[in-house]
Amino acid sequence: MSTCNMEFLSWSCEDVEQWIESLGFPQYKACFTENFITGRKLIYVNCIYLPRLGITDFEDMKVISARVRELLGITETPWSRSIADPPRDSTRLFLEKKSQTGVQADGLTYQRFLDDMRQ
Repeated sequence: MSTCNMEFLSWSCEDVEQWIESLGFPQYKACFTENFITGRKLIYVNCIYLPRLGITDFEDMKVISARVRELLGITETPWSRSIADPPRDSTRLFLEKKSQTGVQADGLTYQRFLDDMRQ
């Protein structure tokens, strides 16, 4: 697995609020809490999604998106993918599964995800 620390997956809305403030964007705390952005939902936060949250300053959007990718351990930007590219890495696929809610997603570990992929 990449060097990504999966702790953020258990973050509450308040944890995400503190994180966005720690990045130097206290003005956006309400944008995240009012939209119920938890650690799992951070997986979907990018420059396409940020305006829906009320964040429209492009420079801020670039920084926040980069910090989310850093948090997730993802260096690849979605718009640079081609259908000719090799399959996506297992970390990214795991994060997409963990972004869901429910008993199955809650109990999913990275090792179990890898084992299921091999079957």
